[in-house]
Amino acid sequence: MERLKLVLQYFQSNSESISNGICIILALVSVKLYTSFDFNCPCLPQYNKLYSLGVMIVPPIILFFLGVLINRHTGVMMDEWMRPIGNRSKNPAVVKYLFSAMIQRALLAPMVWILVTLLDGKIFICAFSVSVDPSIFSGLPNNTGLDVIKIMAKVPCKEDIIFKNSSFRKAVSRYVRCYSQAVGWSILLFLIVLGAMARLIKPCFDDHATFLQTRYWSNYLDIEQKLFDETCVLHARDFARKCVVQFFEDMRTDTILCLRHPPFISNFKEEFEDEEEGERLHGVTKQEQMNQLLNKWYYSKPELDVSRIAHRPRACVTWKDPDGKTLYSDV
Repeated sequence: MERLKLVLQYFQSNSESISNGICIILALVSVKLYTSFDFNCPCLPQYNKLYSLGVMIVPPIILFFLGVLINRHTGVMMDEWMRPIGNRSKNPAVVKYLFSAMIQRALLAPMVWILVTLLDGKIFICAFSVSVDPSIFSGLPNNTGLDVIKIMAKVPCKEDIIFKNSSFRKAVSRYVRCYSQAVGWSILLFLIVLGAMARLIKPCFDDHATFLQTRYWSNYLDIEQKLFDETCVLHARDFARKCVVQFFEDMRTDTILCLRHPPFISNFKEEFEDEEEGERLHGVTKQEQMNQLLNKWYYSKPELDVSRIAHRPRACVTWKDPDGKTLYSDV
């Protein structure tokens, strides 16, 4: 249980970990889909290869685009690539890094599907049983009245009556399955070696400082978009609450109260609440202002400089007498 909690905390730590977790889940789903897939080879010479190639290619394409669709890096990359320059320049290295990360994660599930199909061997048998030379095997059913090509096309169909009490079909299936598994293990070995070589050789040619900068700003773009969305949700909630309260206040009839104490005491709490809500609304209290703010965020994002926050202006109070002389000041 503790290990499971650690794994969940890792996947929830940042968007990159979440993307990794989603891609791993998608890869496991591809394996589950293949194991529950009812594979029925047509056992016809003109359709075996077409059917097998369809099973081998179409699901990986679907899984690839599904991986692109659910990957958060896709949206961040497209936003950064398509946005106007405004006050912030674009960094092509960041877009390239996000594109590379998106492609690597999206290719995981398709590669798992292809490897599983090759290691299982059913699709390979259906596709290439016709290409096997039957003379190297004994027990060819030659009393069926069918030509050799049609007999070899029926090898994937173990229920076919022509292979009853015959070891020919099993021998051909084992032969083709060995080739399929050899291709699958070779592809897996190639991918592992390629990944290891890339991991070892890349630091020799790339500047690690530049890589750290690219990775930092790619994470920054993701976090910035998240914070902006969260701030917009909070502002929309406060804005909606203010509109609803204002509507009910307008519908209330006026009531006249005679009070002895000064009115500022009774209005202090309301003024404080209004001031607090105004602080949360950041001064944006109209639809036109909000639309203008959103347009400015898209067309002219702020420059990456937060030094102005350290010198935020503060309110100073100065008391003067009727003649204009300063009595007190907290400046």
